[in-house]
Amino acid sequence: MALHWRILIGMALGVVVGLAINAFWTADTWRSLGVGDVPSYLAGRETAREAAAEGAPNAEAGFGAGAARFARNTNTFVGDVFMRGLRFIAVPIVLFSLIVGVSSLNDTAKLGRIGGKTIGLYLTTTALAITIGLVLANVVGPGRGFSEEKGAELAAREQTHADTSIGAANLQRDRSTWDVLLDVVPTNPFGSMAEGNTLQVVVAALLVGVALTMIPKEKAAPIIAFCDGMTDVVIKIVELVLLIAPFAVFALIVSKIADLGMDILVALAWYVLTVIAGLAVMMFGVYPAALKVLTGMRLGRFYRAISPAQLLAFSSSSSGATLPVTMECCEQRLGIKEEVSSFVLPIGATVNMDGTALYQGVAAVFIAQFYGIDLSLGDQLTIVLTATLASIGTAAVPGVGIVMLVIVLEAVGIPLGGIAVILGVDRILDMCRTSCNVTGDCMVATVVAHTEGALLPEGEVEAVRRTLDEHPHEAGESQY
Repeated sequence: MALHWRILIGMALGVVVGLAINAFWTADTWRSLGVGDVPSYLAGRETAREAAAEGAPNAEAGFGAGAARFARNTNTFVGDVFMRGLRFIAVPIVLFSLIVGVSSLNDTAKLGRIGGKTIGLYLTTTALAITIGLVLANVVGPGRGFSEEKGAELAAREQTHADTSIGAANLQRDRSTWDVLLDVVPTNPFGSMAEGNTLQVVVAALLVGVALTMIPKEKAAPIIAFCDGMTDVVIKIVELVLLIAPFAVFALIVSKIADLGMDILVALAWYVLTVIAGLAVMMFGVYPAALKVLTGMRLGRFYRAISPAQLLAFSSSSSGATLPVTMECCEQRLGIKEEVSSFVLPIGATVNMDGTALYQGVAAVFIAQFYGIDLSLGDQLTIVLTATLASIGTAAVPGVGIVMLVIVLEAVGIPLGGIAVILGVDRILDMCRTSCNVTGDCMVATVVAHTEGALLPEGEVEAVRRTLDEHPHEAGESQY
């Protein structure tokens, strides 16, 4: 069975088990509290969840809640182990593969051309994504007529989380443009690798790769050979980690669904559906259209090749952690040459935030409608510009979209208190928008590779895969 089908099965089972844990937890907490009214029940359930999240015993809950807590924490542990494995290989695969890719170009002009196309495409799709989000939010109007009582109830639950995000955004906002640009250049490359700062690692690898093209070939050859060998080693580790991907995805989904407040999801249904509809337009409308017009690639080939990366991005909510799998899918399954994928994809994991930008557009309009604020055309253009610029250099980690949203809201004078209203559903939306981000990364990499003649024909990719399957001991067994 293909990897993406196994991951889908793990995801589906994770949703079922997660909902069961959520329901079991809810029912047992209700019985233990002995209450019959919804507000008291909701308050009791939040107390039970907070205690469980902290690993502390809950005196109010019975055996069912304890068992649910154990199951949730066990799956969280398994998912965290898997994510650590991905993060372990994220920096090495960027460093070694990019050094090899750049050193093999032997042409700094070509490198600049690839970089220009990459940044241009990423910024264009990000601006387009947020525009789609704004249009949908204005048409649907998810915040019009939203109950103030319900908003106050939702905000009270997430106020602490909202205050933390606002504080983090204030630190980000105080940085000047010059500070952002300086942060791209590493002062200590080893420190950048230890911290997992993708952009700084990319810059360090670019410098080493370019320098290797400028020294005598006999001196550069051993270093290039070492980095090439290490790239193969890291790719093999990726394949080993992917062996447990279906089980890890199951565990990640269980822990997320178990913590999800279904009542909050229902209360914000129109808002959630508007965001998901916008993401669907990007993933199944804009990206396929760009591929057809700019590359002529068969869409079935594209989506089948990148499906493991999409599903893992959905489960992990982190395009940075998914990066090793994204690179593996693009190189081994899609046929993008390493000289392009090793440059375009790491940059995309940090710069390309299509899904996050779209979400911010919908969220900003929702909060404005909730407070009865009419956004002018100028305000909405400001949102497009601010969200596009805020996406550059933002860490590819879960929850960063909320920090970016604070900056966007402040730019147009929307009260920040509205953030607490939507935080309850941010977890599920974070999963969806991360999958969109990774899809956009793969699309841009495909377009750039096509324009540079670095995209293998479909038949050639299939031939390589058959060779790997027929001679696994000679070429290394393919996981795909």
